[in-house]
This record gives sequence, C-alpha cells and structure tokens, in this order.
Amino acid sequence: MFFSILLLAHFQAAIIPILLGIRSINKFKHISKNKFIPPGFIFLGLASISEMIDHTQTFWIYVDHSSFFNWLFYSFLSLGLTCLSISVVKNKFIPTTNFCISLCSIFSYFLFDKSFALLFQVIISILLIINWQRVFKDWLFILYPIFGIFFTTFFGTRLSISGDQFWHVLIGPSGTISALTFYLVLKRSGKKFT
Repeated sequence: MFFSILLLAHFQAAIIPILLGIRSINKFKHISKNKFIPPGFIFLGLASISEMIDHTQTFWIYVDHSSFFNWLFYSFLSLGLTCLSISVVKNKFIPTTNFCISLCSIFSYFLFDKSFALLFQVIISILLIINWQRVFKDWLFILYPIFGIFFTTFFGTRLSISGDQFWHVLIGPSGTISALTFYLVLKRSGKKFT
C-alpha cells in the first residue's frame, strides 16, 4: 500500500507539470517571453521522471547519492526554474545571467559536488522569486517559496536525517503545488495585463 502511495506521489509530480506545459503552449501572450513557459513546466516534469528512474536503482528507498539520473533531476529542475524565471523579464542581460547560473548548476554537479549544484539552485530560485514578484505582484506567489522551497527542503531534510520514507511521500506533492502556483499566477496575470 505504501509503495502505491509513493509511486502516485512521484507520478503526479511528473505528469501535472508536463500537462501544464502542454496547456501553456500558445498561451500567456501578455508575457514578454511566453515561449519559455511551456518548456519550463515540461522540464519540471522531466526532473520528476528522472528522479523516478533514479529511485528504481535504490528500490524506491530514498538514498542521498550522486548518479546520472540524480544529475538529470537537478539539471531539469534548474532548466525548468530558469525558463520560468526568464519568461517574464524584458531585459536581455538577466536571461543570459540566469542561463549561465543554470549551466553552472548543471556542470558543477559532476565537476565538484551535488552541494555546489544546490547552491546554484538556490540562486536560481531567488532570481525567479525576484523576477516574478516584480512583474506579477501577486500574493498567491508566496505559495512557491512556502511549498517549493521551505516544505520540500524540510521534508527532504527530515527524510535524510530519519530515513523514514513517510517524508518521501510529501516531497512530490509540495513540488506540484509550486508548479500549480506558477500556472495560476500566470493565468491570473492575464486579467491584470488586459
């Protein structure tokens, strides 16, 4: 029973962002670089798929380790957050900077350590929050740092410390709430910009 719940928690974390990406195609015309929105969501879904494949190598028990699929997870997550971040900015310097930071996250995983990749991920998240809050000024966006950063970090830390797989089940839904938050903020912004 627990395995089914764990599988469902991961499956929905992969499918929902991909569906949001597909649904975003040719939408949000009021956003300056709306072509980055669909890949942003799809990359988040691909991150979850990579994590699922990685879990098959550990028999679905969370293990804090480095592997090819774990690298793909962090790489797709970095690319997804970067695409969503740069989709809302008009300045040409900011997207280039965000993309370079994303590349640093991707390459530092293997060149140095996973902790370096996480450091760049934090920077990417901070830039995303700044960019989106500056453009949208939507109170709903507070759900992203709460669920996408605080809760996922809290649950992940509890999982690493305790080894209790219960915490593993909660991480995927927290990420999904973040993806849904992005989509809802984009959808609500259409009314403000029209």
